[in-house]
Amino acid sequence: MSNQTLKQVKSRFESTRIKAMGAAVSLVAISAMPVAAASPAATASGLPPCGSRPEILKQLSSRFKETPVALGLAKNGSVVEVLTSDDGETWTIMVSQPNGPSCLVAAGEGWEELKRVGAKGERGA
Repeated sequence: MSNQTLKQVKSRFESTRIKAMGAAVSLVAISAMPVAAASPAATASGLPPCGSRPEILKQLSSRFKETPVALGLAKNGSVVEVLTSDDGETWTIMVSQPNGPSCLVAAGEGWEELKRVGAKGERGA
């Protein structure tokens, strides 16, 4: 990798790191949602904000214009969802337990879709 390319990658990383710090502020704002009020002890103890999936989806849609774009089933039966705004400016990762609450586990800025290339399961930019 050339020095110029390395500098560009490093610059992009720094920009992403700064945005991630802003995302932490967003996660704190999300944790103040009425959904989290259902479990104030969990929020105070540093656990992720949890609530009903429909209510969390409603809050993320109205506050950040985020909608689900990907999901997967974990081995323990929980559903992991990625939500993003249309422009990818914000994103949230939520885990929903079977017959239980949904919890926000991460949030940030600058979501970028990668296009599938090559063999099945192989990814690239």
